[in-house]
Amino acid sequence: MRLRRGALRAALALVLLPLLTPAGAVEPISLGLAIAGAAASALTGFISYPRLYCYFRECCLNRHDRRAAAALQENLDKKLFGQHLVSKVVVKAVRGFLNNTNAKKPLALSLHGWTGTGKNFVSKIVAESIYKKGLQSKYVHQFVATLHFPHAHSINLYKDQLQSWIRGNVSICPRSLFIFDEMDKMHAGLIDSIKPFLDYYELLDGVSYRQAIFIFLSNAGAEKITEVALDFWRNGRTREDIQLTDIQNALSVSVFNNKNSGFWHSTLIDRNLIDYFVPFLPLEYKHVKMCVRVEIESRGYTVDEDIVSRIADEMTYFPREERIYSDKGCKTVDAKLDYYYDF
Repeated sequence: MRLRRGALRAALALVLLPLLTPAGAVEPISLGLAIAGAAASALTGFISYPRLYCYFRECCLNRHDRRAAAALQENLDKKLFGQHLVSKVVVKAVRGFLNNTNAKKPLALSLHGWTGTGKNFVSKIVAESIYKKGLQSKYVHQFVATLHFPHAHSINLYKDQLQSWIRGNVSICPRSLFIFDEMDKMHAGLIDSIKPFLDYYELLDGVSYRQAIFIFLSNAGAEKITEVALDFWRNGRTREDIQLTDIQNALSVSVFNNKNSGFWHSTLIDRNLIDYFVPFLPLEYKHVKMCVRVEIESRGYTVDEDIVSRIADEMTYFPREERIYSDKGCKTVDAKLDYYYDF
């Protein structure tokens, strides 16, 4: 800091020099070169200072831990609808982990629920709260089962590649974020290849993984989540009455025994390496309308409540008799808006 201030004072002195000395005392060309050199030195002092350097180029852990947690809370409060459990659990888990200077293991979150309930959206918000570039950050790594691991006969190759990728990226940035989408379509056993990275090891081959974050997304367990939500509704209780303890244990057992999930009989569950199973409740009619309003506003249009209702009415709902929950959540809202607006 002293060096940086010294460089700035030197540059300022050179800028003021012509005003303090008789005309012609310094040759114009020499003065120009001197000022340029001092300015360059001052700028170098700025850029070499870590926090200032990170304003110009992306750094590992771009934002201070407290700012990241605050940004996460703010964005979830404004943009996520009908998911009180998600907001509470994700913010608490991420904030506590980021503020823990002596974590014993990486943070592992497993997000579960029907399509369109916000799993991808929340993982995106988590990424954006930690890194300014969000999912585009070089420290955020997203895997989609059907895209990156499509062939069952290549399972051993995938395991080797996945382990090498995680090892290499955590070596570069300890606070790397890994997102695994479509866990219900991942080949059983593949996810267990990363078990060592999620365990309570101080070092593995000289690398610590204790600052990394892993997020898994899956539809597995959605039936169990809906079952709990319906029981509350039929008993005259609101969805906000549902607590994590009402779902989490049953959810983890359901996912563990689901043969169509990458977590089928997984050691990650058996060894309690998943810190939180986060349930995404099915969205109701009123939540779909909230999604429509936000999407209209994001496109710069005035909200037309008639269009909001018409789009929400076009959605299909379940169970067939009660028609409480949208079977696609908010997933098709964007496409439906294109029909009503000449964008």
